[in-house]
Amino acid sequence: MMIIENDAAMQKLGRRIGVKLRGGECLELVGDVGAGKTTFTKGIALGLDIDEDVQSPTFTLSREYAARDGLTLAHYDFYRLQEAGVLSFELAESLLDPNTITIVEWGETIGAVLPDKRVTVMIEYMPDNEARKVTLSGENADTYLEDIQ
Repeated sequence: MMIIENDAAMQKLGRRIGVKLRGGECLELVGDVGAGKTTFTKGIALGLDIDEDVQSPTFTLSREYAARDGLTLAHYDFYRLQEAGVLSFELAESLLDPNTITIVEWGETIGAVLPDKRVTVMIEYMPDNEARKVTLSGENADTYLEDIQ
């Protein structure tokens, strides 16, 4: 668990984790609207040498970005869906690709599709300020935090 003071620090945390990603990973981002999930993802993209403007996929449901070393960042947002439907097939394909890093927001809608081997990033508001509490859990979560805390 760590306290992240502002958006710049959230993006920096994402970047430091993004540098460590090698493909085949799945990160589930959990937090209220406005908690910093997309800001965190923008940092991941920086760590993957993505030079495109990363945007929330809330209305498009998914976005893909070309990354370093032939990798792809696939970013999904299931906030507006009651069920994944056809999009669950696209997500399943993404999860099987060893060259794709998959980030899922609002994953409780499609929990059955998410792999057991994933890292869950919980982002929580701190009372009365801009800071957030960020907790990583799941498969190899500790390796992402080495040299960060």
